[in-house]
Amino acid sequence: MLKEKITQAVLKAAEQNKVFAFADVDKSIKFPASRQYIAIVINELLDKKSLVKSGLGRWTRYALPENQDLLDNVIRRVYTNSSLEEDKVFDYFQHSATFWPKLKENVQSLARYGFMEMVNNAIEHSGSKTIRVSVQKTDEALIFRIRDFGVGVFRNIMAKKSLESELEAIQDLLKGKTTTAPKAHSGEGIFFTSKAADLFVLESFGLQLRVNNIINDIFVEEPAGSIKGTFVVFKIGLKSKRRLGKIFEHFQSDPDELSFDRTEIKIKLFTTGTIYISRSQARRVLVGLEKFKSIIFDFDQVPTVGQAFADEIFRVFKNRHPDIEIKAINMNRAVEFMVKRVGK
Repeated sequence: MLKEKITQAVLKAAEQNKVFAFADVDKSIKFPASRQYIAIVINELLDKKSLVKSGLGRWTRYALPENQDLLDNVIRRVYTNSSLEEDKVFDYFQHSATFWPKLKENVQSLARYGFMEMVNNAIEHSGSKTIRVSVQKTDEALIFRIRDFGVGVFRNIMAKKSLESELEAIQDLLKGKTTTAPKAHSGEGIFFTSKAADLFVLESFGLQLRVNNIINDIFVEEPAGSIKGTFVVFKIGLKSKRRLGKIFEHFQSDPDELSFDRTEIKIKLFTTGTIYISRSQARRVLVGLEKFKSIIFDFDQVPTVGQAFADEIFRVFKNRHPDIEIKAINMNRAVEFMVKRVGK
C-alpha cells in the first residue's frame, strides 16, 4: 500500500512538473515515508523504464520517457525571493543542465554573466515574492528566461530617477550606468547583458525593449497584452564567436584602465514621431553622458535633425565638456550637413 502511494506521488510529480528532483517528491508526500524507501521506489520505476533521469547526486533530475527532451534541454524552477543568492541559482542550473559542459567556453561565459546579472536584478530590485527561471538549449541556441512579478524595471527606474515616462527609462538604460541603487550597483548589468546576447528582450507592463545584436538594431514596442513585473529573455547562438572581454573592451576608451567610460547612443530611439528634434529633446539625450569619456551618436534611420538639436550636442555640450570625445556615425547627407554646420 505504501509503495503504491509513493509511486502515485512520484508519477504525479512527473506529470505536474515535467522535470523534477527527488526533493520535489519528498516535499509533496504528506504521509510517513522514509527517504530511503522513496529512493527505492524511484529506482524501480527507472528499471521499468517508467521514468528516465539525468545528472548525478543532488543534481539528478527525473521525467517521464515522453519528456526526455525536456529533461536534457530545458530546466525550470520557481524561487521564493527570500535570502536568495544569484550564484546559488546559477549553480543549480549549471549542474542540472547535462548540456552545459558541452557548450563553447565563450558561450558559457556570456550566458553566465547575463544570467547572474539578471537574476540579481530580480532579487534586489523587483520587490517580487517569487522569481521564475528557465534555461533551454535548442539545436541552435542557449536561451534563458527570467520572470518576476514586481514593480517592473522601467517603472522602477522612472520613479527612482524622476523621469517623465517609461520610454525615458529605456533610453537611460541604453546609455549604461543606470541603476536605482547607486551605492550598491554601477548600473552596468542590463547594459552589458544586452550587448552579450544575440537577442535580448526586456518586457514590463506593456512595453518591450528588444536588442538584436545580429542585425545591430534596437526596437521598442508595445506587445499584445501586458505582463505584471519584468520578463527577460537572453538568447545566444551555440556557435557564437562573441567574447565577453571584447564587449567590455569596446566600451573602454583605454583598455588598460578597465573602466566603462564609452557609450553608444542610437538617436532613432529619441525621435518618437517626429523627424525634427528640438533642443529639449537633445538635452534629454545628453542626460548622464557627462560620466563618459567617449560618446558615439548613431544616426542610423534618422532622416534629418533640427539645427537646435545638433547645436545642443555638437557645440553646447562639447564646449561644456571639452575632454569628452564625441563622434557621429551612420549619418545621411542631411544629418551630416547639419552636424557639420553647427560644428564650425
